[in-house]
Amino acid sequence: AHPRLYWGEYGANGDYAWMAVGSSDTMGYLRFGDLRIETTGVLGNWQDDQGRTQKWAFPGWATIPSSYSLADGRRWHFFFAWIFSVGLGLFILRSLWNRHVQQDLRIGLQEWRPSAIWNSIKSHLKLSNIRQTGEQGYNIIQKLSYVGVIFVLLPSMIFSGLAMSPAMDANWPLLTDIFGGRQSARSLHFIAAFLLVLFFFVHIAMVLVSGPVRQMTAMIFGGKRKEPPA
Repeated sequence: AHPRLYWGEYGANGDYAWMAVGSSDTMGYLRFGDLRIETTGVLGNWQDDQGRTQKWAFPGWATIPSSYSLADGRRWHFFFAWIFSVGLGLFILRSLWNRHVQQDLRIGLQEWRPSAIWNSIKSHLKLSNIRQTGEQGYNIIQKLSYVGVIFVLLPSMIFSGLAMSPAMDANWPLLTDIFGGRQSARSLHFIAAFLLVLFFFVHIAMVLVSGPVRQMTAMIFGGKRKEPPA
């Protein structure tokens, strides 16, 4: 509805937006600061299924609902927000209870070494190594990714969303102040969302490369847990 992001407390058409999706009669663009990237056909200026040129930010196939309706969009937004929020809470409680976090996601001191992180990155770039990681413990890149998603990105989505709520701002103004204002909370909300989408695509790509049938079977029915050597 308002494809522009700001820092601070205020944000309107006349204020400076650090990121914006815009359009002219002939092109669409994505702007970061002073950098403008043409996105004609994807963002800001695209063709709908009737062949008509549309200038609102995102194409219909990328949004729910596919037509412009702020009210319906808010309903869908909060519907999925409750699913993910409750699911995250249950997952964290379960992961702490069965010690999944302590046993599988704990990062040792040796793993923080730059050489260890670099070796893990190089290992991920080798498809043959990725295919062999099914029964092995998580490496440092996987641990950082999962910890970042579970304990940083998803909670920040929830709390930044609450900070944008007028009711929460009126009753708990400290939450909005922590984010530096409602517009800063909105920017961080979108940044976290973009990073989650990026994680999703990279994660699915890794699953496909490492053997999707075996991975999905282990996720649904349980896989063999490799015990550490005595």
